[in-house]
Amino acid sequence: MKSNTTNNIKLGLFVLASLFFLILLLYMIGKNSNMFGSNYVLKARFENVQGLKAGNNIRYAGIDIGTVKSVYIIDDTTMEVKMIIDNKAKNIIKKNSLVSIGTDGLVGNKVVNILSVKTGAPFAVENDILPSKKPIDTDEMMRTLNKTNNQVSKIAENFGITINKLNSSQGLWKLLNDRTIADNISNASIQVKKSSYKLNEIANKINDIADELKNGKGTLSKLINDKNLADSLTLAVNNFKNAANEITEAGKEINNSVALISKEVNEGKGSIHSILKDTSMTILLENSMKNIESGTKGFSDNMEALKHNILFRGYFRKLEKRNKK
Repeated sequence: MKSNTTNNIKLGLFVLASLFFLILLLYMIGKNSNMFGSNYVLKARFENVQGLKAGNNIRYAGIDIGTVKSVYIIDDTTMEVKMIIDNKAKNIIKKNSLVSIGTDGLVGNKVVNILSVKTGAPFAVENDILPSKKPIDTDEMMRTLNKTNNQVSKIAENFGITINKLNSSQGLWKLLNDRTIADNISNASIQVKKSSYKLNEIANKINDIADELKNGKGTLSKLINDKNLADSLTLAVNNFKNAANEITEAGKEINNSVALISKEVNEGKGSIHSILKDTSMTILLENSMKNIESGTKGFSDNMEALKHNILFRGYFRKLEKRNKK
């Protein structure tokens, strides 16, 4: 009887131990703790793990390569995640690989993603701390999206009010339906087009002039580039200046002479005073002019008499014919 009781106790203990082991095994398998494979530990640090917990999957390029072993707090701004990685990834994950926290689907469990970097680096080894990438804060994103939705709603409401005002505006529709405005705009565009053609023609002419100047062609180019012509113009200007100076000096001398003559006349000196002021000299000059005039008249009468003289008549006729020819 005692032996049966002992055997029953042993059987019960064995069943309980088996159940405990089975439960533990199922739990570990469910957590994907890599109990039955070789692995190594890598670490990463974040400011916010966003609900990441032990047992969440670790993925490299979308492939599960391990699980999260633990998450614990280092200080008020740093959280450290310890990751159990399959040894098969030892020749894949490098020391500069980036670690980020994401979700499995849109609203699924949290996962750790390891991203490769193109720059060269040695492979990560046991207990290496990999650089981390700041995770996307879904709560902040939702708040921003909500704020954006509110702004879009206000814009849509204001847009609707504007459309209603436009629809109820008679003046605007009248303006849009007025054909004369379209014709005026069309005419204005034609004028602008003609003006642009004129401007192009003027620009082409300016370019031609510039080319002539550049190539040394045309009168303007000679005026600008011909050094001999420039020297000649300079010489002419200098001669003009010298002539002007000489005329100025001559004018000064004439003024001096006029002043001297005026002084002599006023003071009763010189021949000019005798001619202009002396009455006897004036009478004498008048008599002389009369004598010269009478002598000239007599000479003219004598010449006229000679023309009719038989001896000199032929000579004067030949002289007259020669003058006519």
